Amino acid sequence: MKKFMHKALATVLAVASVSSLAACGSSSSSDDRKITIGIKFDQPGVGFKKGGTYTGFDVSVARYIANYMGYEDYQIEWKEAPSKQREAMLQNNDVDMILASYSITDDRKKTVDFAGPYLVAGQDLLVRSDNTTIKGPNDLNGKRLCSVTGSTSAVVIKEKYSDKVQLMEQPGYAECATALFSGIVDAVTTDNIILAGLAANSRGRLKLVNAPFTQEHYGVGIHKGNTGLAQQINAAIKEMVSSGAWQKAIEDNTRGTGFSPDKEYNPPKATEGEGK
Repeated sequence: MKKFMHKALATVLAVASVSSLAACGSSSSSDDRKITIGIKFDQPGVGFKKGGTYTGFDVSVARYIANYMGYEDYQIEWKEAPSKQREAMLQNNDVDMILASYSITDDRKKTVDFAGPYLVAGQDLLVRSDNTTIKGPNDLNGKRLCSVTGSTSAVVIKEKYSDKVQLMEQPGYAECATALFSGIVDAVTTDNIILAGLAANSRGRLKLVNAPFTQEHYGVGIHKGNTGLAQQINAAIKEMVSSGAWQKAIEDNTRGTGFSPDKEYNPPKATEGEGK
């Protein structure tokens, strides 16, 4: 009965807040309601579009949140949210929320708000499956390391761990993975769950080192000042964790990669954005 009342209250709150969701339909008909969510389209295991299908851990969390708020799957409109466009998409009301490997930072909070976090990821390394010498960021001197243009991940390694590493930038992680396949580079670096998705997509040719050395708090980007929406999202995340759906989503999207969220930080407590 308690869970039923919780669900019912969430549905009432969702309906009451329709006017604050920029992309939701203005009609009172439930068939006309929609919620627009920004995700990545090019990160296997995190946010990935293939044909008309959307998969990945971010997608699983976003779908759970939307369902918790009273939206059916067919009422979710997915939009691609490239890293450089995320703040602008929220400020321009192009989306209601963004789940796109979106780390909560003080700088970003100057222009947008966050709910969550729903995952604490960590920077890690991806190597070829037969590699036995690279076990962490200190093992990269004299090696070639790939990261995506605009990312600071490789710079962190060069400045803090291996100052003689050779850096290569590519426009996307798929290109970094291709360079790793072919032997052009020795490792790829970014957040571990993104690397796990690449490993899962590699048919056993790549593996995650699984030795994270930073903490990245993934949040749900929302419009500035919308504490009511943050509360609903956080309640959904908490229920997802307590129901076991969060752990299942992790396992389903990273199966066979060796990825395991750092238990010291995961699952995280979702309290961001509530104005407390």
